[in-house]
Amino acid sequence: MFRPLRTATLIAVTLLPLAACSRGGERPRADLAASRVTTIGVNAYLWRATLDTLSFMPLLQTDSNGGVIVTDWYANPQNPGERLKVTVSILDQDLRADAVRVAALRQVNQGGQWVAAPVQAATVQKLEDIILTRARDLRRAAVAG
Repeated sequence: MFRPLRTATLIAVTLLPLAACSRGGERPRADLAASRVTTIGVNAYLWRATLDTLSFMPLLQTDSNGGVIVTDWYANPQNPGERLKVTVSILDQDLRADAVRVAALRQVNQGGQWVAAPVQAATVQKLEDIILTRARDLRRAAVAG
């Protein structure tokens, strides 16, 4: 017989202080600049930053649910004897340094034939850094605005 009264008292004692924290019926606002913004299956900041970073290259395939962006071959007008193809995979819904993986293929023109050539590791790392920096900038802008 005392148990329901004790339970009701315990609930009242526990929840009463929390009622003082309310804002008079206002609902808390969502954090629009959270590091995990996922209306498309992957982190929206990383996705947008990747598209911005690769905007100078023609896109061959984009999959926002799977987080994959594949470019077509791009030849720099200053160096038409070399071309590059990039694949970016966004691996997580969080804005994290290990959530982006870049793979690049490079070919050089030798005697009218495109031949595979090695890609410097620094090139791939630099692309990852540019994407991550842009994603952080987009998040900061969302917090400020």
